[in-house]
This record gives sequence, C-alpha cells and structure tokens, in this order.
Amino acid sequence: MGETPGSLARGHSGLSDLVYGMAGSDAHAHMFSVLGAEGWGRRTAGEFATEVTALAKGLVAAGVAEGDRVLLVSGAHHDWVRFAYAVWSVRAVLVPLPEVATAERVAQVVRQVHPAAAVVQGERQYRTAVALQREMPDLGRVWRLEEGLPDVVSLGTYMDASAVRFRRDEVVSEDAAVVLFPMSTVSRRMRGVVLSHGALLTAAADLVDRMWPRLSELAPGKASAVLDLPLSELPGLASLVACVVGRVRVGVVAPGRLRSELERFRPTVLVCRPGLFERIHGSERESAHSTDWDSVGTFNAAMDAAVQFDQSPKKGAWQRLSRSMYDWSFSKVRDLVGGRVHLAVCWGGGLSERLDSYFSGVGVPVMQVFGVAETAGVFTANAPGERRPGTVGQAMPGREVWVSREGELYVRGGAVFSGYWADGEGSRAAFREGWLATGVLAEVDEAGFVRVRGRVRPQASVAEVPGRFVPRGPAPALEGVVEAGPEAVRAPDVVPSVEAPAVVAELAPAPMESGERTRGGTGEFAAVQDGDRSRDAELVAEFEARLRAHPLISQVLVIAEGRPFASALVTLVRDQLEYWRLVNGRPLSMAPEEIAGDRDLLREVQGLVYEANRSVPRHLAVRSFHVLAEEFTVQSGLVRPTGELRREAVLRAFSEEIDGLYRVRRE
Repeated sequence: MGETPGSLARGHSGLSDLVYGMAGSDAHAHMFSVLGAEGWGRRTAGEFATEVTALAKGLVAAGVAEGDRVLLVSGAHHDWVRFAYAVWSVRAVLVPLPEVATAERVAQVVRQVHPAAAVVQGERQYRTAVALQREMPDLGRVWRLEEGLPDVVSLGTYMDASAVRFRRDEVVSEDAAVVLFPMSTVSRRMRGVVLSHGALLTAAADLVDRMWPRLSELAPGKASAVLDLPLSELPGLASLVACVVGRVRVGVVAPGRLRSELERFRPTVLVCRPGLFERIHGSERESAHSTDWDSVGTFNAAMDAAVQFDQSPKKGAWQRLSRSMYDWSFSKVRDLVGGRVHLAVCWGGGLSERLDSYFSGVGVPVMQVFGVAETAGVFTANAPGERRPGTVGQAMPGREVWVSREGELYVRGGAVFSGYWADGEGSRAAFREGWLATGVLAEVDEAGFVRVRGRVRPQASVAEVPGRFVPRGPAPALEGVVEAGPEAVRAPDVVPSVEAPAVVAELAPAPMESGERTRGGTGEFAAVQDGDRSRDAELVAEFEARLRAHPLISQVLVIAEGRPFASALVTLVRDQLEYWRLVNGRPLSMAPEEIAGDRDLLREVQGLVYEANRSVPRHLAVRSFHVLAEEFTVQSGLVRPTGELRREAVLRAFSEEIDGLYRVRRE
C-alpha cells in the first residue's frame, strides 16, 4: 500500500501533533470548513494551529496542569473542535458532554472527574457548574462558551507559545486524551470511558488505511466531509480524528442538520448514520407514490436495477446497460447527498442489505462500519473491494472478533480503552480472558463479516455480573416502580395503563429555578392549584424542557387544568426512535407505534419523568403519560410556525388518549 496518512499518524504521540504537523508541512492546506452567517468558509492548517495555540496558552495561564480534566459541555460546532485540540495540546484530558445534558448529568460528571476548568454552553448547565465550584475546590475556572473563549485567549495573550510546545513534547501515546460518558438508552448508570491519545490515533489510522483505496482516488485537497454526529459520543469523535488523520477537510454541524447542509457543502466523503439513507429512500418512494402508478413501477424497477448491479460479481455489459437506463433517477439521489460523494462511511450497522446495495448501485459507495466507546473507534469495517452489503465488514487489522453462545460480540487486539474512570473493578470485568465484551448482539459469517443485531446490554454492565454472561431474553414487564435513580421508590397507587402505556410515581420534590423556555413547550399552561399562576407556568415550561433535553424526546405537553393530577403527552424524535430500535435489537419490521409502546423504551421515558418530577412541587408532578410515535407538526395544525405547540388543538386531537390516562387511575 505504501506510505499512507494512516501510517504517518502512527508515528505521532498525541492528537495535537496532527494539527501542528500539517501546519508545518503545508500551512496553506484547507483543514476545516466553518459554518457562518454567509455559508461555509475555510480554515487553513496554519490558521487552525494559531487558533489552537491561542486557546492552549490561555488554559496554561488559567492553571490547567498536565493530566487535569477539562469539562466541555457543548453542541457540535467548530468551537468544540478548536477547544478540544487546545486541551490536548497542553496534555490535559477532555471530558465532553452534549449541550442537551441535564443539570443532574453535568453535576454527576463533575463529581466523578473533578475537572480543573469547564467551558459550558447553556444557561442552566452554566449555573450548575458555577454552583459546584463551592463544593469542588478543584474546579477553578468556569467559562460560558457563548462568551468565554475570548476570555480564555486573553489570559494567555502575553505568554510565549513555547509553554504550549513544551507540554506537547511531553505527551506520550499512553496519556489519557478523553473521558467519554456515552449516553445510553439501555442503562442509566454512568461510567467514564478513558481513551488514550494512542488508542484514538491507532483506531483512526486503521480506518483511514482501510478506506484508502477509495480515498486515494481523490486529488489532493479534494477530500471533504461534513459531520452531524455528536462529538461527545464515539462516532462523532472517532470520525473527527479519522478525518484529520486522512487529511479530509471537515465541517461540523449540529445533529440533525446534515441533510439540509449537503447541498451547500457538497462533500466528497459522506459520514453518517443509517437514518440518512433511510430518509432519502423513503422520501423518494413517497414522491413516486404520490404521483401515479407508473412512477411507482419505475421507482421499483430502478431500485431493482441498482441492487442487482451492486450485487453482481461481474459488472458486464448487460448489467451496465440496465443500470444506465435509470441513471436519470439515480442522479436525483446523488444530488440529494451533494452530487459529489465518492465514498460513504455509515456508522452503526443498521442499514439493511437491500438499501446498502441500492445506494452503492446508485453511485454512492457505502461502507458500513462499527465500533463502541471501549474500542476507541471502528473495529469492524467494510472496505473497497472487500464489502458485503448489510454487514459492518470484517475485523480491522490486528483485531479478532468472536461471538459467545449468548450471541454477544467480543473483540481482541488493536486499540482499546484504558479503563473506566476510577473503576478498576469494572475495567477488569469488561474483559474475559483478554477478550473485550462489547455488549452487542451480532453474527459472524464464514468469511468473517459481522452483522450487528442489536444490544444485549450496555457494555459496562458486564462488571455488574462478574463471572457470567447475560443471555438474551424477553424484556421484563413494566412495574409500578421508578428505576431512574438511587432514590427509587415503589408507588402502590400507580398501576400500569393499557390505554396510556406508561406510569410515573407521584413524588413531592423541591421546586426548581425557572429558566428560559425551549422548542416544543406549551407556553399557555394555567396552574390548577392556588398560588402564583405565572410561577407554575414557568415551572411547567422548565419541566417540559428537561424532558426534551433527552435525545429521544421531541415534544412534551403537560396537562393539569381541571384534572385531579398532572399528566403529559410525549412525542419521540423519529431518528432517535430508529436508533433505539437498532441498539436494543428490535426487528426492522417493527412499526414506530410498536417501538413507542415497547416496555423498555417506556422505562427510559419513565426514568426521565421521575427525574423531572423531583424538581417541581407535588401538584405539578406528572403521574402518568402517553407516548406518541409521531411528532406534532405545523402541517397538522398542532404547532405554530414559531415551534410553539397549539395547546388547545393538541388537547382536542388527543382527547381520548388524555382521558384514558385518568380512567386507568380511577379504575
């Protein structure tokens, strides 16, 4: 294969060496794209290295020492990237959390890792971090991201850049770079996954090498990718590092914005989850169905031609002719992903064999890949010329995979995590005779190609059952017990509802502070108890915002006026619903309505409501709720153009479901 960017990256000790190495060898090369008010602009390697150095000097001046943890609570954007590289440049450890992290989650992480400094996006999370300074003397500085990065830079204005260089020179590959706290819809227990510089570099280099036969076909400087994966989760972080290793110019957008930015960005490398391909295929199919029967027949014939072309071992004249007949249709699909995609890297293993072949046959070569936080990146991947549709490929070089009798996938070799933060017992229990348990259900065929079937449990929970594996089995029955915290209590007066498939214990938590409202709130709530109605309205808006902070939750409407107790309607984010189905091993044929009524998913929502109830008075505590698979939309007349719910319209449209919540309680 010769010398590749991956092989060069293996010679580095730290992640920041990639930035400074590129700035030194080709300072004018475009390294990042940055989304601004006027569209996408570009940053050269030299410009980015200057930005990183300025921030790194500020961190040194603020007293961040080698090995100190630095908390970053933020959404995905360019500021996240440059701050992360600044932390790595001073030999500190990044602890990232998403912007939607609840105040409770922020507090738990701070108490676990004892950060020396924090940069926080969001008013409530910022107040939480500031309040913790009184409890945690190690937490010296807390900046708001919206206004704090210039303050960080100003601290180091008169410091010589050699202070940063000395720190960088001391970095070794075994140094911790990141402590990840993956968000899980399987378990609410939080464990920090410690990833070293060397592990992240090795995993990224291996992925770049596997994709290099395709990447090398692009002219120098033409490789570009836009990411909408959360950077605080492994897929986003690993993709970012791999793009930097592979010298792929990368732009970052908030999760959910990828499809809207593809036409403007026009990437040559597409990095995504299966949901993007499913949505594009679904919209094209719906468009055909809304036209006429001839369009439906043409769409189906074109799809068959694309699938057959991709799956044909030899692309003979007949196959090429059959495919060319529908190229006018395929060009529309290629345009939907920007029109220039030369390689698509699809995370997660949830794309069906037929859709995998369809997009590859259309001219968007799809390589499905898979990894978990404990493996620091991808450990199985398809490759150009060695690809099997519907699978996540074969083990990366230097790694082995094995499936236990219970169907759980194990991996050995290559880059793995350094352990769980401050949890030696859990770190040891994650391995079985040198094999790392992934917590993933999978099958491996005779050629070594892996098919991911779902998640048997969170990987970390292997430590809770030392000495035995957790077999597959039916989901446990939902009981009238709140499981979302150490203060779980039995609620004998709350019974499972058949019409409204969820229940939440009645609690009397302390009131919480009011704050700004966010998308999807009622905005019109009238309190049913005596007292200050406006105060209750603020508390309800905060309650709804707390639930919407979870990736699964889209909209929340609390109902209490004229009712004996508060209840709620909850809608789910469609993309996250599909992701939940994948990681929990539910079949592809499972309808969204079935997923929304799944006992395990209801437990997840139940735990979120439990936590939110702790922060409102008793008369506002939600005791029952109904989960809807479809979101309220402007087109349905249930949402104003501003994004605010039309409360009365929703109450009328779902009156039967709401009444059902109270009938169950009376019975």
